[in-house]
Amino acid sequence: MARPTVVVRTVRRLGVTAIAASLLAALPAPVAQADDPALRIVDNRTQPVFSRADAVLQQVDIETAADSDGDGRRDTVRMRILRPKETDAGLKVATIIEASPYWAGGNDVPNHGVDLDEDGLPVAAALRPHRNRPALTGPSVPWAGYYDNYFLPRGYAVAQLDSVGTGGSTGCPTSGGRNETLGAKSAVDWLNGRAKGWDLNGQPVGAAWSTGNAAMMGISYNGTLPTAVATTGVEGLKAIVPISGISSWYDYYRANGGVVAPGGYQGEDTDVLAKYVYSRADREICKPVLDRLTAEQDRVTGDWSPYWQERDYLKDIGRIQAGVFVVHGLNDWNVKTKNAGQLWEALKKNHVPRKLWLHQGGHINPMPLRIEEWLSQVHQWFDYWLYGLDNGALDAPPVDVEQADFSWRQQSDWPARGTRDVPLRLNADGLSPLPSWPVKQSLSDAGRTVAAEQLVTDPDGKNANRLAYATGPLARDVRVNGVPEVSVRASLDGTSPYVTALLVDYGTDTRATAGTLTDTSQEVCYGEGIPGDTGCAYRTKHRTETADFKIVSRGWLDARNRDSIARQDKVVEGREYRLEWGMQPQDYVFKKGHRLGLVLISTDYDYTLRYPAGTRMTVRTGVSSVTLPVAR
Repeated sequence: MARPTVVVRTVRRLGVTAIAASLLAALPAPVAQADDPALRIVDNRTQPVFSRADAVLQQVDIETAADSDGDGRRDTVRMRILRPKETDAGLKVATIIEASPYWAGGNDVPNHGVDLDEDGLPVAAALRPHRNRPALTGPSVPWAGYYDNYFLPRGYAVAQLDSVGTGGSTGCPTSGGRNETLGAKSAVDWLNGRAKGWDLNGQPVGAAWSTGNAAMMGISYNGTLPTAVATTGVEGLKAIVPISGISSWYDYYRANGGVVAPGGYQGEDTDVLAKYVYSRADREICKPVLDRLTAEQDRVTGDWSPYWQERDYLKDIGRIQAGVFVVHGLNDWNVKTKNAGQLWEALKKNHVPRKLWLHQGGHINPMPLRIEEWLSQVHQWFDYWLYGLDNGALDAPPVDVEQADFSWRQQSDWPARGTRDVPLRLNADGLSPLPSWPVKQSLSDAGRTVAAEQLVTDPDGKNANRLAYATGPLARDVRVNGVPEVSVRASLDGTSPYVTALLVDYGTDTRATAGTLTDTSQEVCYGEGIPGDTGCAYRTKHRTETADFKIVSRGWLDARNRDSIARQDKVVEGREYRLEWGMQPQDYVFKKGHRLGLVLISTDYDYTLRYPAGTRMTVRTGVSSVTLPVAR
């Protein structure tokens, strides 16, 4: 059999050299013989010449480097692969992997109770709301998503991987533990001949069809695993696209020493999530592991510990050898924006090639918002990194930010160049650049029963359960992009150690929320369809609501962790402390004529643990402030 025509080549992290690029540009596209399968490249883009309908389905169990269930055998992960049929005739292709713990669905698991007694012990358990999870896909049904319809015809294999402890894999789920990283990493190793694999009959099998180059991509947990694997520095992982992914699990379930929930899942924690995804065949073997999660995650103090250190990917960003395309929703309160912001900064510090999309949605797939542009940029990203095409993937401005009017702005960095810190004082009569004479103001905590959205209304009104500070009507638009920082002199009297800051836009307007609406009048066919899967999608648009205010950002602090997130110090009732903490990163324009506000409360009903009501928080104005990163 003739060897396949080599049309493209792989590149290292720094891209194609100038000499190689000029040679590629000068050479005509090679013409393949009938028995010599090859990719088709036009204008430095792979073209859709392979049949999705005729794709080969392959399933493989891959050996990992961990034994997380303690059975004396290394864990295995199951991967389902669709690849062009020409790969059985010598064609070698790159692979796009979506690793997930959700392919086999989930279990009914109660959340932890968040209403505490005066000793800090839960008084009741909370019900865990169901998440929408993709169903298990197999050989007889269409694959979830669009990777197979769009990328397979262009010469990519696409793969679904069951994370450890789920679906057809062994091992135990640990909500971001090292074994999960090694499980997904083993898929890249197998594609490069460095890990053992077996078909479902137990026969050894390799990936002779693989170039060894791989990408990882996904949303939420599926967008977290790509970052985790990339930080191992594994050879062959050339590109990742983490969408609404976690960069540090501490910042998913904790904040500045406080136990804080992901939005919509009050009372969830690492053990609850692990129990939810625990779908492997053996339902008993992992129970000791899950019990250890409950003990080690520490819902009593919320302190940073070796447990969270293991689940922090930021410390290893310098090992990444892949191009990273970060995507996040500015209204995502599930995986909060801090996870994207700190990942972006770490990539920048370590000189990792990167792109960033910030959109106005929540915890969503951004593709239907901007189908053609999304597919064009992701396609370009994968062609560049996996097939070495000199297509300018790193030449355009690396940052795309969706504006409040749903137009898009391209810029060279984020926060935008020229952004400067603007401090505003919390004065007795509102927010101002200049301090007024310090006075003490107090609130009584009612967050156990009253949501923050109720506490922030009418900044000029009397409300004993919050402290509200607002500017006058703004003389011009003010764009805040980056991390707002809060610094207050305050004391606490009572059981709750929490201090919550809310950045609020006051002014009647129609604004984006976290949700989207499907526009059934606009269907876009982006890829090859098969029975049961048209290869088409409806466009979506942002769901909006008209209101006279919006909570733009939030930030939480456990006052016992005022000096360190790793250690609590006693809070002496009535003693005034300097409390400083960051809020969630944001890119938001406060419009001319609106008022910019900061509201202080203690308990945040939807996010923090809820101590008995009545804690008194006293703030010294004039010497307390909020510092905003304001773009020109």
